[in-house]
Amino acid sequence: MDIAWHGYSCFRITERGHTSVVTDPFGTKKALAKMRLNADLVTVSHDRDGHRVADIRGQIYVIAGPGEYEVGELFVTGIALHHHDAEHDRVLNNVAYYFEYPNALNVLHLGALRQLPDPSIFEQLDQVNVLLLPVEAAHHSGDQLADLISVIEPNYVVPMQPIRLKDADYGLAVAGFLKLMGVSGLPAQDGLRVTPTSLPEQTQVALLRSNHNRSAAAKRVNRAHTK
Repeated sequence: MDIAWHGYSCFRITERGHTSVVTDPFGTKKALAKMRLNADLVTVSHDRDGHRVADIRGQIYVIAGPGEYEVGELFVTGIALHHHDAEHDRVLNNVAYYFEYPNALNVLHLGALRQLPDPSIFEQLDQVNVLLLPVEAAHHSGDQLADLISVIEPNYVVPMQPIRLKDADYGLAVAGFLKLMGVSGLPAQDGLRVTPTSLPEQTQVALLRSNHNRSAAAKRVNRAHTK
């Protein structure tokens, strides 16, 4: 399985011979065209101007809500993680997606997580090999993140940038997250390749380089977490 990050909560997940997925395609039509993203399935985790599902080439299926789905040989569970914004008296929708591939590799994408849910929500899931986790210091305290990760027990955790967070603030949030995880000097990589025979026993952080804005954002993240 190969996972590439295309900025914010947009990832492309591919496994040879199986359903390919793009999560939360975000950006201008020109930017998405430049990235040349294609997939069988597109998932949308939250309501936000800028999601451009129609610009993903080859897409046959779109999932934008909670429930259980079967797309080809891929099983997808959408988990409602909506948040009530008391200040503006509104509900901010968010759906986490759990992808189960037939080779027993599973991915959990937490979307636009605005507050950390009760960890018991995830106890019903099978093994999570890769956790795609939004990192934002203002909303997610270190203790809460640690508790959530300890419940999910992923083999890999991949930080992602909330769409509302500026690049510089994301760099600081990642630096704090890496410190929480006891990691220092971790280089960013272009993508994550996962195989059933090479899974680490202890949770490891995989810091991915965004293909959307690789030159600017990645430099800021790297500078922040190596200080």
